[in-house]
This record gives sequence, structure tokens and C-alpha cells, in this order.
Amino acid sequence: MIAFGLGMLILGQYGAELFLSRASLIVVLAGMTVCFGGWPMLRELRFSLLVLLLAIPIPAIIYNQITFPLQILASKAASALLPVFGVPVLREGNVIDLPTMRLEVAEACSGIRSLISLFTLAIFYGYFLDKSVVRRTLLVLSSIPIAIGANAIRIVGTGLCVQYWDPDKAVGFFHEFSGWVVFLVSLGCLFAVHKMLCLFSPRRVST
Repeated sequence: MIAFGLGMLILGQYGAELFLSRASLIVVLAGMTVCFGGWPMLRELRFSLLVLLLAIPIPAIIYNQITFPLQILASKAASALLPVFGVPVLREGNVIDLPTMRLEVAEACSGIRSLISLFTLAIFYGYFLDKSVVRRTLLVLSSIPIAIGANAIRIVGTGLCVQYWDPDKAVGFFHEFSGWVVFLVSLGCLFAVHKMLCLFSPRRVST
């Protein structure tokens, strides 16, 4: 396994594939664990090793395939919600035309970073605070729509500030500050989902 990891490192270096080079470290660590502690030790440390994969940036080819659909999805959701608050919009791809200015849902506004962060926190939250594999899985999966919905709400908030407040402050201070606020709200939603899963999941009756 150590040799395989070193082979991944060499291929990654010569092929200029950073993800392969970085992932080779985890394979080497797994091989060293087996070498010095045996397979039982690897089974005990499997979560710690696998979770290290989340620290490796997604390959660019996959990142680009995920980011653009998220941009379009966020644009569509914001375009559907803004008219509810009296803001007329015209959407062209990932660009939202408002009466006062044009909003572009750029790559940084796709929500991919908050999605990955919330996904990672959901994994840790479920692993340390719940013993049910089913609830852990549902909790992790729920982080995806929560992050996407939260990002759409952030864009809607920016659009409302552009229309009813100050466009410069809306795309400046509010846009940056709302990212932190929306992420904290997403964490609260994740906590609420876990509580609901615990409330409605069947309990074992001891005999």
C-alpha cells in the first residue's frame, strides 16, 4: 500500500495532477498504519484517514462541472423569489437584471464553498453526536439542499438591498457580511434537521 501511494505521488507529479499527489499522502498513511499497527488499527482509524480526503481541494475538472450548475440554480431560485417582494427581474443565464443594476452570480457566488464546508461539518456532527448510520447519512445529505437554499436566499437578500437600499453597499458590505450570517443560519438548520430525525426515528424497545 505504501508503494502504491508513492506511485500515485510520482504519477501526480509528472502528470501535474495535484489531487492525485495530495491523495497519495493518505494512501501512504494508511499503508504505514497497516505496517506498524496491522489491519485492526486501520479499521479503528478509517474515519480519521477518510475524512482527510475532505481537506484535499476538488480536481478542477470536477469543480467546474459542479460550479456552473450551482450558479444557474441559484440564479433561477433568486429570479423566482425576487418578484414575490416586488422586484422585477430578467434572467439571462447566471446574470440577473434588476431595475437599478445587473447582478452576476459569479463562480465565487455559486455556493460551492459553503456547500463543501457545511457538508464537512455535517459529517463531523453526525459522527460524534449520533450513533445511527441512517441518521448520519440523512444528515449529511440534507446539508446539500440546505447550503443551496441558503445561497439562494443570500442572493435574494442582495437583490433586495440593491433595489430598496444602496447598490454599492449591497454588493459590498452586505454581500460579504451576509455570507457569515447565512452560514450560521445553515448550521442552525442542520441542527434542526438532526433534532427532527431524532424525534421521528423509531426507538428500540428494550425487553
